[in-house]
Amino acid sequence: MTGPALTAGLSPDHLQNIEALLDRRYIQPGKLPGALTLVARRGEVAYVKAQGLMDVERNKPVRRDTVFRIYSMTKPITSVAMMQLYEQGRFLLDDPVHRYIPAWKNLRVYKSGVYPHFLTTPASSVMTIRDLFTHMSGLTYGFMNRTNVDAAYRELKLDGSRSLTLETMVDHLAELPLEFSPGTAWNYSVSTDVLGYLVQLLADQPFDEYLREHIFEPLDMPDTGFQVRDDQLDRFAACYQYKACDQFMLQDDPETSSFRHKRAFLSGGGGLVSTIDDYFHFAQALCEGGEFRGRRIIGRKTLEFMRRNHLPDNQDLPGLSVGAFSETPYAGSGFGLGFSVKTDVAKSQTNGSVGEYGWGGLASTNFFIDPVEELVMIFMTQLIPSSTYPIRQELRAIVNGALV
Repeated sequence: MTGPALTAGLSPDHLQNIEALLDRRYIQPGKLPGALTLVARRGEVAYVKAQGLMDVERNKPVRRDTVFRIYSMTKPITSVAMMQLYEQGRFLLDDPVHRYIPAWKNLRVYKSGVYPHFLTTPASSVMTIRDLFTHMSGLTYGFMNRTNVDAAYRELKLDGSRSLTLETMVDHLAELPLEFSPGTAWNYSVSTDVLGYLVQLLADQPFDEYLREHIFEPLDMPDTGFQVRDDQLDRFAACYQYKACDQFMLQDDPETSSFRHKRAFLSGGGGLVSTIDDYFHFAQALCEGGEFRGRRIIGRKTLEFMRRNHLPDNQDLPGLSVGAFSETPYAGSGFGLGFSVKTDVAKSQTNGSVGEYGWGGLASTNFFIDPVEELVMIFMTQLIPSSTYPIRQELRAIVNGALV
């Protein structure tokens, strides 16, 4: 490990602080079951370390090829898929969403009441496709537990159920009010699931097949998909839920997990499983301007466009967000077309570079790309919720401290 780290301009001794931090503070005290961390610079993997257990009940250690639920780290993949279609002239960002989903033409905004008896007012603006990319659509998530609108999402199981499909989700959303008029605020939501629906519609191809053909196969990501295959089961991690006193309990057993079955609802917002090397291939392609090992998935200028801050007047998320959520980075971060984007390093209070971008997942997974330093970091574990511990900020401090 020493050789690659030094070649990549990273201190191997300092990178060992990752292992020490995770072991001492999280794994040995029983706060996390296990973890897998990868750091790469200039295209070279400088550090990769598996620690602890991927399945506590079966005493199975984390392996480099462990299959993880990446939840919202699905969103950047879906966003890239949609922007591939943008590069083909299939849509424009300021296109109204109702051009492609006619039932959404007269969307309304919540005023009062509970489902199904809502009092609403007309939206003051038209929802555009860019509003879906930036989570300024006015849509929400059922698990927010914040408003009467997200209560309706829970009742209709719009965050996922056996009977839900992309088509039925879009139909239900046409009948529900928005939280706010599109473009006026930021709220984490099913917006990226709608983008998945649009990929399927515009490409005239099932969403999972599109991702496999245009992203997973070109980037050599054989373990990434919406279902855990039989041949992957032995590598599939258990997922855990935080409970009081810094303990955790089993949330999803790999043997009986819903990820083991073919799903009707292909969630572009959170439905994928992956391995650290598969996701590294995707992240490294982004770090190299859209190309990995000679295979290009997105244009360099398109990617530059995606990782700009697309929030109005270059605001950061705290200035526009109507609901706090753990995937929302701290002050000093805006939002691009599918990622958070660091706009002010000092304001963020976390070491890094202006232009750093990435995202995380519900089970505490996380990745970031620093195009200034040509740096990629990916962290995998399986603990819900992701807000439980400040591991993401701690890892950024260590990784940036290792730069020489």
